[in-house]
Amino acid sequence: DSIADACQYISFYHPEDFVKGMVEAYEKEESEAAKNAIGQILINSKMCAMGHRPLCQDTGSVNIFIKVGLKADLDISRDLEDVLNEGVAKGYTDPDNTLRYSVVSDPAGERKNTKNNTPAVIHYSVDNSDKIEITVAAKGGGSENKSKFTVLNPSDDIYTWVMDNVAQMGAGWCPPGILGIGIGGNPEKSMLLAKEALMGHVDIHELKERGPQNAVEELRLRLYEDINKIGIGAQGLGGITTVLDVKILDYPCHAASLPVAMIPNCAATRHIHFELDGNGAAKFNKPDLDLWPDIELPMDTIKRVNIEDLTKENLSQFKSGDTLLLSGKILTARDAAHKKIVEYKNANKPLPNGVDLKDRFIYYVGPVDPVRDEKVGPAGPTTSTRMDKFTKDMMEIGIMGMIGKAERKQPTIDLIKEYKSMYLIATGGAAYLISQSIKDAKVLAFEEMGMEAIYEFEVKDMPVTVAVDTEGTSIHTTGPAKWRAI
Repeated sequence: DSIADACQYISFYHPEDFVKGMVEAYEKEESEAAKNAIGQILINSKMCAMGHRPLCQDTGSVNIFIKVGLKADLDISRDLEDVLNEGVAKGYTDPDNTLRYSVVSDPAGERKNTKNNTPAVIHYSVDNSDKIEITVAAKGGGSENKSKFTVLNPSDDIYTWVMDNVAQMGAGWCPPGILGIGIGGNPEKSMLLAKEALMGHVDIHELKERGPQNAVEELRLRLYEDINKIGIGAQGLGGITTVLDVKILDYPCHAASLPVAMIPNCAATRHIHFELDGNGAAKFNKPDLDLWPDIELPMDTIKRVNIEDLTKENLSQFKSGDTLLLSGKILTARDAAHKKIVEYKNANKPLPNGVDLKDRFIYYVGPVDPVRDEKVGPAGPTTSTRMDKFTKDMMEIGIMGMIGKAERKQPTIDLIKEYKSMYLIATGGAAYLISQSIKDAKVLAFEEMGMEAIYEFEVKDMPVTVAVDTEGTSIHTTGPAKWRAI
């Protein structure tokens, strides 16, 4: 029950220290585009806290860190792993707040969805207490996919390796967020340290105030300040806040090696820590809604656009960096649907049910199932670069444009320019807010693929930003360049 409740709790409540960090970032942000993105994330966060719906459509894969006291008298008749996974399944299938099932089995083969988001990735340890300590975290694929690991030479510079890799990470991990770094041990230990580091309290400002007291704290501060000078900013739009904190854990290692791992936590940071002492399930306190400021987006700089009025000939009126409110009908497709579409194209077969992609906008999204009177559950964008390899085929089919999150690779940008198309981004980490603009949703094809199916959404005033315009100008290049300070 504690695990199930924790999975539910973190799906709609950000940690309070993270909210405070985001509020501070919003108040000091100087980039209009980045400030708007952070504002959307905070509005979404408050809506989720009030409505008890997921912060992000990617409700993550579950990580459990469990420390079992050797003196704890566990009255269980099954393996502890089975009990933990039953808690995850119960939490993710709660009918009052259904969460998305993202875990697939047979990862190198059939990749079949397990239908309840199990199994969790579980890390065990023990101590001499009579209690159980548990941390539950839900990590989205966008940030997990940006994890990095290397074994440096002992004389190599950790700072340089981290800075180089952060600069190459782009925006697919949905900044601003927290960077976890693990140093030492061996390859698997450093990765585990990086993941554990993400569960720490956001305290970089306290560290700045008292000053560093060792080499790790000096490295934390230096990385925090210099990463924010790169100019990546919220959602990669360019700005002064890319990370809210840099957390580091280290461990002794072999004299001949220096293992280093880096894992980011996205704008949908989700984790909670609790203890069980034999007196029943854990109780989680609701945060005070006063924690979130009242934020209104600057509507005077936003253009309303009816999708039905758009043609390939008039897309050129929109320029990289423009903020739009879209209304009309769009289609959805992610990795699996794109693969199917290309297979049908190569076989010269029409798509099922008469689905026609010509002159349509394709939204990269895998929504959460709806509850109660919802037309669709939280439906934020997924990382667009995964669809880059399908873009030429989609352009040849005749799509008008794409909606996703984060940057596109240069060959894709070249295709957008060649076909006079357009790439829009929605804010990652604002899934519930975005879903409020979806007035109707129906599955058109590949229903058996669940959230990977092709849907048709009817949207009204869906907030997006022009990321790549018809001339091939990318906000993910021009934005960070404008705000880069080092």
